[in-house]
Amino acid sequence: MPLSKQDKIDIYREMVLMRKFEEKAQEMYEAGKIGGFLHLYIGQEAVASGFMWAIEPQDYVIGAYREHGQAIARCADPRRVMAELFGKIDGVSRGKGGSMHLFDNAKRFLGGTAIVGGGLPIAAGVGFAIRYREENAICLCFFGDGAVNEGAFHESLNLASLWNLPILFICENNKYGMGTAVERASPLPNLFRRAQCYAMEVESVDGMDVLAVCDMAERCVKRVREEKRPIFVEAVTYRFRGHSIADPGRYRTKEEIEEWRKRDPIEQFGKILVSEGTLSKDEIAAIASETDRVIEESVAFAEASPLPPPESLYEDVYVEEEVK
Repeated sequence: MPLSKQDKIDIYREMVLMRKFEEKAQEMYEAGKIGGFLHLYIGQEAVASGFMWAIEPQDYVIGAYREHGQAIARCADPRRVMAELFGKIDGVSRGKGGSMHLFDNAKRFLGGTAIVGGGLPIAAGVGFAIRYREENAICLCFFGDGAVNEGAFHESLNLASLWNLPILFICENNKYGMGTAVERASPLPNLFRRAQCYAMEVESVDGMDVLAVCDMAERCVKRVREEKRPIFVEAVTYRFRGHSIADPGRYRTKEEIEEWRKRDPIEQFGKILVSEGTLSKDEIAAIASETDRVIEESVAFAEASPLPPPESLYEDVYVEEEVK
């Protein structure tokens, strides 16, 4: 189904929100308001927006450690995400998870993981639960290119295919696993080839083109839901910042980064929306201004939120509800 005018506007607004959230997160980290690790999603916004647009409320999502954009696209509350980065009790994980462990059970966003490829076995478990309960749901599992060399990748894809689990595996190939180029880590530059040996359908999409991602996402989500079989998608994208906030990025040239910046997914999508008459330049500017306001409100919310009390260390450790 083609994107409606409102769909396009909503997706554009969401991508701008992701970008400005990440820029503000970097600012807050440098100001000492955010601690620990911080992996920014800048440059990859089209992937999260495109795939989240295509799924339903009952579907599950598993992020990776570079998950802020994925969480915002699914959870739609930047205040609680920012509060989590601040380690405050009103955060999506009550201030206990931080940047790499965002979680919102109500939205079926089952968090990220600091372990490379750690979400893949969890996706297999979720897929099995969906099948066991006969739910009309699927599981989206995001991970980076570095995860395809982990044992968990192969074990999870093998089981997903063998047991016919409704999982959409999404490899965000941003060209670098930390500071190592994909070509130096994999003998197969097209990473979707790694999944073919598990007898599942594979696809590749330009992860810098949100319209292409939406089209791919809609088709793949529909097939996974109807056929109850896994599909693997390689979304070729690029992160404009380093692996983490502490990464100087000396393994990449300025020329390479600038060449990819010419394909900025937000700028390119904005130009398309203006050229086709969906938005005017003034409306583009208004969205940016409104998003700035939302981000400032998110920071104020995070600042005002209290720290978790010491006794909360003993909460959320065990499931208190009786298992039925």
